[in-house]
Amino acid sequence: MAGKNWTLALVAACAGLLLAWQAPQAHADEDAELWESIRSDVFGDNRQIAVGDGKLVLDAPYRAEDAAIVPITMTIPAAVAANVKKLTLIVEKNPAPVVAAFTFGDAAGIGERKLSTRVRVDMYSNVRAVIELADGSLYMQTKYVKAAGGCSAPALKDMDAALANIGKMKLKAFANGSEPTSSPTAEAQIMVRHPNYSGMQMNQVTGLYIPAKFVEHMEVRKGDQLVFDMDGGISLSENPNIQFTYAVGVEGPLSVSARDTDGKVFTTSADVKGS
Repeated sequence: MAGKNWTLALVAACAGLLLAWQAPQAHADEDAELWESIRSDVFGDNRQIAVGDGKLVLDAPYRAEDAAIVPITMTIPAAVAANVKKLTLIVEKNPAPVVAAFTFGDAAGIGERKLSTRVRVDMYSNVRAVIELADGSLYMQTKYVKAAGGCSAPALKDMDAALANIGKMKLKAFANGSEPTSSPTAEAQIMVRHPNYSGMQMNQVTGLYIPAKFVEHMEVRKGDQLVFDMDGGISLSENPNIQFTYAVGVEGPLSVSARDTDGKVFTTSADVKGS
């Protein structure tokens, strides 16, 4: 009898080990299937994406302090930047996975290229940055981020306060003043007051969901030359904040034009000395 009990216990233990192995394997298979679906939808069925070692650096926190404002930085080395025409940022398990797609122009420059922003993360997810080169080749870097609830997190301000300041913009250029510089690029930052409602947030007063309203397009120029334009979605955080590099030596002010899903257009500009 004791031998039979021992055998049953051994069988149960083996079954438990099998289930413990199968569970993460099943999740891995589901994640692979999800990414394949996103990859096909965003980049097409027949395009391969290579690992972007040496071509792209993606910085993201492993465990985010706030799932509604997760900081992300993407850096493209100078040796590659001149050939990069587009960068797509994806949070794999968000309801709308594509955070934003940035298309670069001549005023993005030929030096090291940086883009930093803040995103919403709805559940533990891979965050992926994909660059497209002029020849059409694609390269990707991936970070796993532990965060949850970012897409449905309550807005930082009540609706009246958020809507009263909607569209106010601040453009800050980190220029080198009159000092000479050998760097072909400089940095700037654009901040836009906008609730960027995801459509998944609840009005705490009425108990109803707030309709989606977000910045869907942004264009940044240096003089009459394009630095980048951005097509964004609900995964971009409230009060969009983008820090970026641009080419020095291009005449004219930095200017930004943004449009939200209601069709409202917001603009600002700043003179940049010494660049």
